[in-house]
Amino acid sequence: MSLRFQINRNILVVSLLILLLGGIFTIWQAKNAIEEEVTASINLAKKLIQLGISQTPQSKINDSDLLAFLATLKKTRHLNIQLKSPTGNTLRISPQKTHANEFELPPLWFIKLVSGHYTTQQLKIITENGQQYQLIIKAEPLDEITEVWQESINFFSILLLLILVTFLAINLAFNKALKSITVIINGLKDIETGQFNHKLPAFDIQEYDSIGHAINHLSQELEKTQQENRALTQHSLSIQEQERQHLSQELHDELGQSLTAIKVMAVTANHKNADSKKIMDEISQVCNHLINVVRNMMHQLHPLILDDLGLKAALQDMTRQWAERNPGISVDMQCDDNINQIKNSTAIHVFRIIQECLTNINRHAQAKQVKIEINMTKQKNLFVKVTDDGQGCDFRSNTSGFGLRSMKERIFTMNGSCNIESQPGKGLTLTAEIPVNE
Repeated sequence: MSLRFQINRNILVVSLLILLLGGIFTIWQAKNAIEEEVTASINLAKKLIQLGISQTPQSKINDSDLLAFLATLKKTRHLNIQLKSPTGNTLRISPQKTHANEFELPPLWFIKLVSGHYTTQQLKIITENGQQYQLIIKAEPLDEITEVWQESINFFSILLLLILVTFLAINLAFNKALKSITVIINGLKDIETGQFNHKLPAFDIQEYDSIGHAINHLSQELEKTQQENRALTQHSLSIQEQERQHLSQELHDELGQSLTAIKVMAVTANHKNADSKKIMDEISQVCNHLINVVRNMMHQLHPLILDDLGLKAALQDMTRQWAERNPGISVDMQCDDNINQIKNSTAIHVFRIIQECLTNINRHAQAKQVKIEINMTKQKNLFVKVTDDGQGCDFRSNTSGFGLRSMKERIFTMNGSCNIESQPGKGLTLTAEIPVNE
């Protein structure tokens, strides 16, 4: 159901309710007004007749004077005044109203709704010759009903015109608003397809303009994130190629040469005058060298101690070796024993995060002291905090490095939260909280 349809439906329902309530109120008011008008006319006519008769004694009223007096009542409104003679003949005193156009008359249903019950007034008049006349005053509200009907028609015509104008004004306003909504929807579709460079225009409506600015900001941030992700992917691929190149070089320089030497010594051992003991010792030394090379390569690819002894032992071994390679930097690590209970997929990420932190400190921080804290929170989440006293950096404006970015991506991959605080000359602190039960 479209918004336009809902708006038009609501306007129609409200308009019908207004017309219904207005009709009920108009009929109620018209009925009261007609009743008051007719009752007032009857009372006025009665008072006038009583006043005229009281000024002239009935014993002196003759027939001609009576007719002349009653002729003054012809201009009374909404009344049917009749004079009934002693012989039973009835004479209408008030003129009978006629309507030249039937369309001027209100419909029958309206007449029934606004008509009321009006009392008939009767007065006895005795002339000087002893004739007894009966004056009958009846209500004849058709003229008043016709006037009220015309007023009601005018009122509802104006009301319908106002409703129509309101309907048109609202639709014009919503047409403009709906066009803005269409532009916003098309902008969101562009964002959905990855077209972040399409910006929404400025809108005349303040609320839509705020939405447009928010969407443009979102598009800008998504474009920035996309560029960062592309750069991070390229960096990861570059590191992967470097590792492969390093592994290939190691295999060529160490394994290849060592295996070639073993082969040469094995061929030499087949000669009659060869010193077999010396050759075997040399082969043993080469094999020991190969074992160390393979162990180092395996440790670089994946720390086996992590699988054998757990995360705490792996971190202790890594920090120990790192401190030996960097004797000018003091490392203090506080680690709970229960971190060994986390699963391997999370443990390797935590290991790589600490490894990346130490690598960044060695390359950029120029620090003298590093403190590492790893423990379990009350919510059974893993809390990690790495602090150094190095030169720090404004990492918000520094977007060229990938170390911090890759660490944050690792943490977000595990549905964790990450916070990095740093100022130039005041070191850097990385805190992370990682759920370990997901």
